[in-house]
Amino acid sequence: MPGMDRRQALFAAASAGLIALPATRVAAQAAASVTPVVTGPLSAFIAGGQKMPIDAETLELGRRHILDTLASVVACRDLEPAVLARRYALSQSGDARRGAVTILGTRQRAGLADAVFAGAMTGHGAEINDFIPSAFVQPGPAIVSAAVGLAEQRGKSGEEVLRSVIVGYELAGRLPKALGNENLRRANIANHGIGPVFGTAAAAACIIGLAEDRIPHVLTYCAQQASGSWQWMLDVEHVEKSFVFAGMGARAGLQAALFAELGFRGVRDSLDNPAGWMNAQIFRGHDANRAYLIDKLGERWEMPETAYKRYPVGGPTQPAVHGLLQLLPKIDRAQVASVRISMPGRWQAFRDAAMPALNLRYLSAIILLDGRLDFVSAQSLERMHGDEKAKALMSRVDVVHDPDQEHAPGEARTESARVVVTQQDGRRFEIYVPYVVGFPSHPMSKADVETKALELMTPRLGAGRARDVVAAVWNIEGLAKGGRLAALIGA
Repeated sequence: MPGMDRRQALFAAASAGLIALPATRVAAQAAASVTPVVTGPLSAFIAGGQKMPIDAETLELGRRHILDTLASVVACRDLEPAVLARRYALSQSGDARRGAVTILGTRQRAGLADAVFAGAMTGHGAEINDFIPSAFVQPGPAIVSAAVGLAEQRGKSGEEVLRSVIVGYELAGRLPKALGNENLRRANIANHGIGPVFGTAAAAACIIGLAEDRIPHVLTYCAQQASGSWQWMLDVEHVEKSFVFAGMGARAGLQAALFAELGFRGVRDSLDNPAGWMNAQIFRGHDANRAYLIDKLGERWEMPETAYKRYPVGGPTQPAVHGLLQLLPKIDRAQVASVRISMPGRWQAFRDAAMPALNLRYLSAIILLDGRLDFVSAQSLERMHGDEKAKALMSRVDVVHDPDQEHAPGEARTESARVVVTQQDGRRFEIYVPYVVGFPSHPMSKADVETKALELMTPRLGAGRARDVVAAVWNIEGLAKGGRLAALIGA
């Protein structure tokens, strides 16, 4: 394998299952290596994505997440991040005569990279797309946009889209956990800006059909472009957040694959070289788990680790929103004296968030005012600051920390909430929500995903076309042209 000495190449090939070495020799090589060699196994996995065996459950989950992402694109089409991204794409290559593809959610066209960037930004225009809670990434918008865009440009099939998306989710979910979530937090590097870069690149390389010996070049250009700061928490308008979570990863990952396809070369072992990117001091110690990157690769999938958002709000706020909605039939909304929400994790962030869809005090207020959670209002900065009734109700809502809801060290991350509503006459209504359907521990069913998708798409596409999108995704392996999905959700 290029860039490796003979010992590294042999061990990488053995790790990928390409050759067999005597058990004693493998053990000796493993013992002599400070860290496992990962470039070879990853390259073989990505290059083989169109032909490798993938179990029926994982393929089914892939379909569900493609549908969930397309529905997110449709729902967010008219929000500011989507409008701004399209404006940028059209300004750069809207007059492209060669290679132009559809900007998802529209009938407008732009050059491939610009269209994929805009489609990804649209998919994360609001808090409604999927996420991997154990990796702190939101893979769908970037990866699905790239896969569908490349399918349209190059005439790839629906099955090729599905398989490339599944491959992309693997890299998006595994990479941050290999580097260490705590390491990334300490370095002020956003997982959301790293996972989607590698995930999109893997999906793009897979659907393009890059040869295995080109994949290391893809990975090194991903490493050069992997970035993003946790300052997205300070963004109040969801534009910079959409860029970090989706647009940036889509553009950078796609470019890495296209660079390698056109002959760009670079450090062939940037993930293994002692002086390479992945061996930087900031990614050592604490919760780094390099072996996770290739552990049971192609056998254990990240798809079951991927969650859906039932409501158009941030993941950790879902249980509190669900709890308050469940209490609505029991309470008199006009007579609420106080609302107390207790939760685990970074509770302060969701009490004081400047972004509406993350602020539990604001979300609680509009639920009490409207008797429901409205998609547009959940994202509305104008209403958060301009609705006097909402601001008055916000003063009656408190969000506090509950240590008893924290998961123990080593246990999977959980998202829960206890909601207590007290009426002016002293009556008290309480509900504990241990999870919201959609979290990996309690995933949405196929019917749940379909219901959510139809709710999001029907107001914008109409009932008939919304059902056509659902039918196409459920039968995605039967689509001769995977790019057809872009036409189905265009408006």
